[in-house]
Amino acid sequence: MIKSMTGFGRCEIQETDRKITVEMKSVNHRYLDISIKMPKKLNFFETAIRNELKNYIQRGKVDLFIAYEDYTESNLCVKYNKELAAEYVDYLKQMAQDFSLADDVGVSTLCRCPEVLTMEEQSLDEEKLWSLLERAIRGAAEGFVETRIKEGENLRRDLLEKLDGMLANVEFITQRSPQIIAEYRQKLEGKVRELLADAKVDETRLLMEVTIYADRVCVDEELVRLRSHIETTRHTLLSGGGIGRKLDFIAQEMNREANTILSKTGDLEIADRAIDLKTEIEKVREQIQNIE
Repeated sequence: MIKSMTGFGRCEIQETDRKITVEMKSVNHRYLDISIKMPKKLNFFETAIRNELKNYIQRGKVDLFIAYEDYTESNLCVKYNKELAAEYVDYLKQMAQDFSLADDVGVSTLCRCPEVLTMEEQSLDEEKLWSLLERAIRGAAEGFVETRIKEGENLRRDLLEKLDGMLANVEFITQRSPQIIAEYRQKLEGKVRELLADAKVDETRLLMEVTIYADRVCVDEELVRLRSHIETTRHTLLSGGGIGRKLDFIAQEMNREANTILSKTGDLEIADRAIDLKTEIEKVREQIQNIE
């Protein structure tokens, strides 16, 4: 199977006291580029998250979004700073003596002093939280891969159709190439006879000119390589796997061969087919950019 680099996945796991939602989407990219947005309390798991995603993705720009909700109230606790409260008491008593004030320090007064009583989050159970987060990531990743495979199958069918069209153009040029040599000889011979009137045509010189022309416009090697590249692309598409980079390289080689054919030919029909080839190759290259 082949995979597109465009995909989307989502998974939500809810328990009695918490809920985690994971969403991921991707677009084309030359390498694997993962961007993660999540609450700060989950930053500890970033490396583990990236390692987990590499089991599902090879290429693409991936955006991962993680939302975490905790429904419990027990995750907050009050912390009493006894040492700081003692300092406040000492200073308040000193102030009462310095300014001859009533020493009326009470609990209500101390409670209002900064940092004597503070609210703190209790430490998270990292193992339990990672178990929940891992399940959500795997669920989103599996759905994400399914969409990539489905889109990849559509890409494969489209590319195979385009390869059939390219092969038809190659076959036409293969059949047409010998004909333009014969047509050139007829045209050249007719022109020579017209110019020389009743004089005898030098067959050797005529053959030499035709040979030079044939060598100049010969595209046999280019056609053989093009046919080979088309078949290699077809085989690669059918074999599947991470084939995007390989196919991109082959498409570049096919475009080079088509350019050479177009530059060599002086025949309008072959030129039209070579242009069609270049157009199809460019379409193939665009589609290949979507393959992982």
